[in-house]
Amino acid sequence: MENHQIKIVPTSNEAIIKFESNHFLVKNHSYEFKNIDEAGSSLLAQQLFYLPFVKTVYIAQNFIAIERYDIVSWEDVQTEISEQIENYLNSGELLVKKDEEIKKVPVTVYAEATPNPNAMKFVANKKLTVNNKEFKSINDTEVDTLARNLYTFPFIKELYVGENYISIQKHDVISWDEVTHEVRSFIRESLESGTSIGETKHKSAAIVKEKGESVDLPKFENLNDISKKIVEILDEYIKPAVANDGGNIVFEGYEESSGEVRVILQGACSGCPSSTMTLRNGIETMLKEMIPGKIERVVALNG
Repeated sequence: MENHQIKIVPTSNEAIIKFESNHFLVKNHSYEFKNIDEAGSSLLAQQLFYLPFVKTVYIAQNFIAIERYDIVSWEDVQTEISEQIENYLNSGELLVKKDEEIKKVPVTVYAEATPNPNAMKFVANKKLTVNNKEFKSINDTEVDTLARNLYTFPFIKELYVGENYISIQKHDVISWDEVTHEVRSFIRESLESGTSIGETKHKSAAIVKEKGESVDLPKFENLNDISKKIVEILDEYIKPAVANDGGNIVFEGYEESSGEVRVILQGACSGCPSSTMTLRNGIETMLKEMIPGKIERVVALNG
């Protein structure tokens, strides 16, 4: 059973707050309940309406949003509600009863070239995953999942799944011109039929260092001030551009004594002939400028 962890996320509307899970709650549709009578298909929504300040409950993708009446402030109640939602989701109770009238949501998928000639990015018009996933081989996949099924194409080497895209690396035995349309159609039909991406057995949050030791990446709250600044710079300036190219970059560590920063390249960036050098130089230049005197070099590792 999935272990849900809830994060409280404010919205542009002060009356509405989102309670985001680290897992999908519903797929392909969303729900809006304006009172307890409308919430007959969701026991959790009914329970939330017992709170006198709850005006509307929304359930979509990986979050539950609540609109409140102006009789309390969110600061006074949001922690208690977050705990209630988290406990319910982890109880195994059904969130929403199946609605037979739900229509199949059309899915579109288009292909984008990446700087890596062996990698192609397939972008969907729907959210595919809450947490990015990396599949280095078929052994990382689960049965009856889209990730496993993609490996029926013998030329596929690695998969990287972002929020709304799948980045695929192929073996250098065929050109993308020959197979792009077939792969794109396969992904679209699988998503329309409700096939899930599946979980990965590959630990994206770990690398094997030179001595063969598997090391978990450090948590942000445990980092020193310089490391936190590095992560913030990567998140704000580097990751968005890298994601556009079907890849990801992860902070692995910072050695204060040598000024060395280590990052992990994932997705289309991993193993790319140009990415390692280009990204390393670009990141190194930016970090040196924004954190003067603390950065000597950047080492880029393939994930």
